[in-house]
Amino acid sequence: MESSIKLNLPANDVEQPSALELEKTRENDAFDYSKRSQWLRAAVLGANDGLVSTASLMMGIGAVKQDIKAMILTGFAGLVAGACSMAIGEFVSVHSQLDIELAQIKRDREGGSEEERKEKKEDLPNPLQAAAASALAFSAGAMVPLLAASFIREYKVRLGVVVGAVSLALVLFGWLGAVLGKAPVLRSAVRVLVGGWVAMAITFGLTKLIGSSGL
Repeated sequence: MESSIKLNLPANDVEQPSALELEKTRENDAFDYSKRSQWLRAAVLGANDGLVSTASLMMGIGAVKQDIKAMILTGFAGLVAGACSMAIGEFVSVHSQLDIELAQIKRDREGGSEEERKEKKEDLPNPLQAAAASALAFSAGAMVPLLAASFIREYKVRLGVVVGAVSLALVLFGWLGAVLGKAPVLRSAVRVLVGGWVAMAITFGLTKLIGSSGL
């Protein structure tokens, strides 16, 4: 009995801190995953914006002009304009957030410790990084319809290939966004796909209507 008690006491002393360490590790892993998933989800949304807006522009110009050059130039202009707009908007938004957090750190300077202030500064957002990531994500999505239409001269085939390539990309982005957001995959993919179809159809139809009216 005495020997068993002596053996059990050290075992408990060893197990207790290891359990606390495991719990802290799980918390850190969960926090890191949360931060990564937010960035990835923002990148997916940016790529989806680039995909839908550029494809809709190309379908719109394709409704009134069958020339491949006009379609490609329109898509490229949409890519550049959209990427710049996304980058500037993200830079302004994140910089405003940075200013607020820096002001909060200055207000907390008296109460907090030096280590806490360093940790807060390490977690501050980077406006330039956010702007570059947003522009790159938008450009990546916009490249899908551009590449799909670049090498096809036949008008109807070109339109069909653009719609097909964009549809596949929409399903992929919808699935990825659902996985990162822990939402129903099928419902999310269908919602993103139908939304992209509606955007392209409205742009094509309205441009065709205005073009045929002679305005």
